[in-house]
Amino acid sequence: MRNMIPGWIRVPVLFLIVVGITEYFIDSGKQFAFIEYPILQLVLLVALLFLISAEIIVDAVENTMFKTLAPDAKERYMLEKQKRAEKYSLNRWFKQMTYAQPEERDLELDHNYDGIKELDNKLPPWWLYSFYLTIIFAFGYMAYYHIFDGDTQLTEFEKEMASAQIAVEEYKKNAPDLVDAESVVVLTDAADIEKGNALYQINCMACHAADGGGGIGPNLTDELWILGGGIKNIFHTISEGGRAGKGMIAWKSTLSPSEIQQVSSYILTLEGTTPANPKVAEGDVWSEE
Repeated sequence: MRNMIPGWIRVPVLFLIVVGITEYFIDSGKQFAFIEYPILQLVLLVALLFLISAEIIVDAVENTMFKTLAPDAKERYMLEKQKRAEKYSLNRWFKQMTYAQPEERDLELDHNYDGIKELDNKLPPWWLYSFYLTIIFAFGYMAYYHIFDGDTQLTEFEKEMASAQIAVEEYKKNAPDLVDAESVVVLTDAADIEKGNALYQINCMACHAADGGGGIGPNLTDELWILGGGIKNIFHTISEGGRAGKGMIAWKSTLSPSEIQQVSSYILTLEGTTPANPKVAEGDVWSEE
């Protein structure tokens, strides 16, 4: 076997086999094992040096033993080595795979019709073997998808999309500024409510009064809402603005989504309180469905 494969091919192939074994047995998640565990790079380097050293040592031992042979034995040895080299040479294999057909006159069959002759022209081996491989692949394909119910492209796509959606939802939980009117929830933590109060006093007090009783804007302490109550509607109204032409501006360019969530949560705490100068209630009674 050693005489069949040159050293410049044998060493890299054996090294790749070692790398493959480490990747198979070492759990490194989605990362390559030698990247996840840098110490493995040193181990692989030692393995590569060992393979190179073994190749050099074997060649040296072979040369030493060759020198001890008698002249006629050396001649027989070199002749056998040359035969093996020719038998397993890449050039010989390439010529076999690209075998050229002889002249057409040597391929002609007895069939002849109006001067049209039939040739016994065989396909090149590389093309023929490739065709055989496609047949084997077709049987494997049929067995996987039609017998063992393997995942189709559509099924794989749906699984990937479901997995991606889970990853997006998980990411949103840890990225508050990605919250929107569909995913927003009421904040109840005292620190968030306090931050919402501070933002309200800076940005909302001028129109809705410091205690939420209303002024230019509607009263925020009663149960009536012009554009709907609840955290989702309030978040949307603050983010996108009120009624066209007479409502408040859209605050999404001034406040971040997390800040709008904090203000909206604070506004919900104003319902039922008693402002100093409440404005007449506007809108309709809103209740969570």
